[in-house]
Amino acid sequence: MRLPAIAAALGLPVVLALLPLALSNYHVDLVTQMMIYAIFAMSLDILLGYTGLPSLGHAASFGISAYTVGLVSLKVTSVFWLVLVAALGASVALSALLGLLAIRSRGVYFLMITLALAQLLWGIAFQWRSLAGGDDGLPGIHRPNLGIPVSFADAVNFYYLVLVFFVLVVGVLSVFVRSPFGIALKGIRESETRMMSLGYNVWFYKYLAFVIAGAVAGVAGMFAAYHIGYVSPADLGILLSAKVMLMVILGGAGTLIGPALGAGIIVLLENVISGQTERWPFILGAIYVSVVLFAPQGILGTFKAKLRRSADR
Repeated sequence: MRLPAIAAALGLPVVLALLPLALSNYHVDLVTQMMIYAIFAMSLDILLGYTGLPSLGHAASFGISAYTVGLVSLKVTSVFWLVLVAALGASVALSALLGLLAIRSRGVYFLMITLALAQLLWGIAFQWRSLAGGDDGLPGIHRPNLGIPVSFADAVNFYYLVLVFFVLVVGVLSVFVRSPFGIALKGIRESETRMMSLGYNVWFYKYLAFVIAGAVAGVAGMFAAYHIGYVSPADLGILLSAKVMLMVILGGAGTLIGPALGAGIIVLLENVISGQTERWPFILGAIYVSVVLFAPQGILGTFKAKLRRSADR
């Protein structure tokens, strides 16, 4: 790892830890939301950026975790560690099942299968009023109880809890993408045929990547439910899947910092623009088209390309 990257890796947690000292509660809440969606975007990047699997149903893992948090915390227990195990267990189990149905397909077929499976879950949540609340969702979800004398109903305390998990996820994924497994995923993205000829079980690698991505998305879904205090069928819907895909593409797929950057930009724009107009989905689509036309490598990829051109000169 180069020295600037090491400095950034060490400096970012410090900056994030100090931010609440300079921000209002509203802005602390906004940065909390950015970190949650950064985790979600990085989880999709495992599939899209590193494995070459464009999923339009990634909200399924996010949403099932959020619903599990709502159901367990409202009807069983509010103890954070038990809710955490239940939420991540639900995300992993769902990803393992959906992966069996989707991984054998490729390209646009994989895209459509993941979309169809997520929409199926959306329909179940929308219709099953007795369990999932139907279109009303599950309101009244309280902030986590860690069994310590600290109230996470406080915005700053909850911010630091999310920050701890954000740093853990970034650290684990940094090791993961540099591991032999992560390097193999990049090889599969470039050429499945070549990797099979080298003796790799391509299906198994893609399947594990799908499950791991679902587990990380489950972390984001869990904190999103706690953050908003509410979960609805929209947390399983196509708009959320499209939004997180835009975050990855905007920031730059195939990196960790790119999707996190894209998530921060989209969350910021959504909070600013949706306060001025109700046509945020239209603007989201316009951003997507603009990125595809003018910066197909994303912000980070375009920046790196310019640096390379400057160095060549």
